[in-house]
Amino acid sequence: MKKRVVLALGGNALQKNGETTAEAQKAVAAEVGELIANLADRYEIIVAHGNGPQVGNILIHEETAASEGAPAMPLETAVAMSQGQIGYWLTQAINNAFLKRGRNAKVVTVVSQVVVDKNDAAFKNPTKPIGQFYSEKEAKKLAKEKGWTVKEDAGRGWRRVVASPKPIDIVEKKAILDLANDGVIVIAAGGGGIPVYRTKVLRKLKGVDAVIDKDYAAERLAELVKADIFVSVTAVSNVYINFGLPEQKALEEVSVREISNLKKYGYFKAGSMLPKVEAAARFAEKGGTGIITDIKSVGEALRGKAGTIICK
Repeated sequence: MKKRVVLALGGNALQKNGETTAEAQKAVAAEVGELIANLADRYEIIVAHGNGPQVGNILIHEETAASEGAPAMPLETAVAMSQGQIGYWLTQAINNAFLKRGRNAKVVTVVSQVVVDKNDAAFKNPTKPIGQFYSEKEAKKLAKEKGWTVKEDAGRGWRRVVASPKPIDIVEKKAILDLANDGVIVIAAGGGGIPVYRTKVLRKLKGVDAVIDKDYAAERLAELVKADIFVSVTAVSNVYINFGLPEQKALEEVSVREISNLKKYGYFKAGSMLPKVEAAARFAEKGGTGIITDIKSVGEALRGKAGTIICK
């Protein structure tokens, strides 16, 4: 039987040199399509992806073009929009890659809702910057008008910040699992998923303005679909300690315990490698294999010959 693999692609993985046009991002998606077509004979593939640059652009368009007759869509809806946008690019790229090989692909994008806890501590301390930059005066005016939380962002200006709660469940998990069992390549939990919570009464679903880290959401997806391998695809071939320094060292095969010790000493930065390492280690702790590598090395990493491989 084929091993089931969840690939978590960063939103920046679809952009080269910061190019944001649809055609430029489709060209990068074509590389992803080729990778998946090459892997599909040996593995069952489920793809998750980030959406940071893309949802940021959607929000800028929504906010700058908003009017009384056409108000801006809320963040959780913008996440759904980005899932459709990126899912379209990827499904088309995968289909085209299969056609080059004289085959038809079974591939579908599932617009995915990810359940979070409305009482998650992250809602009390929003930290995730989104959307465009403002002057301090503009940002504080918008905060007052719209109830936003705003913060200064690394000397570049002021931005809206939102909560980044942990994922609990994926609403569409049964449909995703059924599709995977039927041999379909599934794209799901895009951008970390559309953040939703369940009401106390009737357990209804409601969207909430937040951003879920795509690595945490993809790892949760990997658990729910009973994957064998979780791969966080990033910009570098390996996780490094002392990255960028003369004494930098690539991590190859490491245990969950070793990762825990390195994390304790602050080797992995929040907002950078930390979520990837935590997600891969969590999956390994559950009995699977967690891998962190770049897109060019995925095939070799799945064979145990490249990347950082985390096992229990």
